[in-house]
Amino acid sequence: MTETPPPPSRARAEIDLGALRANVRALRARVAPHVRVMAVVKADAYGHGAVRCARAALDAGASWLGTATPQEALALRAAGITDVPVLCWLWTPGDPWDAGIEAGLDMAVSGRWALDEVTAAARATGRTARIQLKADTGLGRNGCQPADWPALVAEALKAEKDGLVKVTGLWSHFACADEPGHPSIAAQLDVFRSMVEYAEKAGVDPEVRHIANSPATLTLPEAHFDLVRPGIAMYGVSPAPELGTPAELGLRPVMSLKAGVALVKEVPAGHGVSYGHHYVTGAETTLGLIPVGYADGVPRHASGRGPVLVDGRVRTVAGRVAMDQFVVDLGGDRPEPGTEAVLFGSGEHGEPTAQDWAEAADTIAYEIVTRIGARVPRVYLGE
Repeated sequence: MTETPPPPSRARAEIDLGALRANVRALRARVAPHVRVMAVVKADAYGHGAVRCARAALDAGASWLGTATPQEALALRAAGITDVPVLCWLWTPGDPWDAGIEAGLDMAVSGRWALDEVTAAARATGRTARIQLKADTGLGRNGCQPADWPALVAEALKAEKDGLVKVTGLWSHFACADEPGHPSIAAQLDVFRSMVEYAEKAGVDPEVRHIANSPATLTLPEAHFDLVRPGIAMYGVSPAPELGTPAELGLRPVMSLKAGVALVKEVPAGHGVSYGHHYVTGAETTLGLIPVGYADGVPRHASGRGPVLVDGRVRTVAGRVAMDQFVVDLGGDRPEPGTEAVLFGSGEHGEPTAQDWAEAADTIAYEIVTRIGARVPRVYLGE
């Protein structure tokens, strides 16, 4: 086994693959034995690193992978992940349908234009395309409206009869599964069941039917059907505070964001800090410079509010977050340059969590982990 490389001194995102595998096993335990688990690794696995996280998830019992763009899906194939089905759902006109067919991807079709392009690509490649028909059951984004569903199903079956496509799945996506009891949840389930029933009576024989995202995987067993698609939960982040903390949901956060303090200095009372002087020291104090900023994914909206653990104490961002750095008021403490600053982690050692930063920035924890930029090296633990 290769050793973990020494962590960079400026900043690093530690990715605990052992925690990810534990999360996949915990999610696997929440569904019936026949229900398969799709590990969603879109957006570079929510900022965690798609290829390594995909492999760890498959090791832990996932049997499908999911991405948004075809480029993400093709990158998994190029990395050698060739023996599991990969669903890719966000196609646009002119996308590489031919490459998707040759790579054996499952490709989502939400309307007639997409079916036309994938069948043309199937003719050009001489191979059968694997497609999944997506239903808009109420989210109002991608997916086929119920009124247009009969025509799409009929055209897909015609293409299947001609040997151009194989309809491998019927699926949809929830709008409000992270809000327990929201009336749209039951309404979407009713519409989904109806649209699936129509397609199957017309002759579609899908391998999988699926609608459950992370919150539905955790709270709605009636929505599990043949496959569930956990995304954020796989990375140990709660889909919503209303559903519980990661620990309450049996999950372990996978990413920790850390940096080395770059400078500690004494300043007098009345000293302005960072752009605009939105923070002014109230007394003589010490300031610590943390060498990450919004170019690294630290949200500028958390200026004056973001929490950071430095030298055993949680400090708060003093003034504005800049592009490459921000400052914390150390209150007279003098940690040595290079002392570790933990922006977020599991919370088990007193450090802030991604949810703490989400609240400081008036956003959701999904955005906090996903936005950590490529300039921050990922250091993988537990491989």
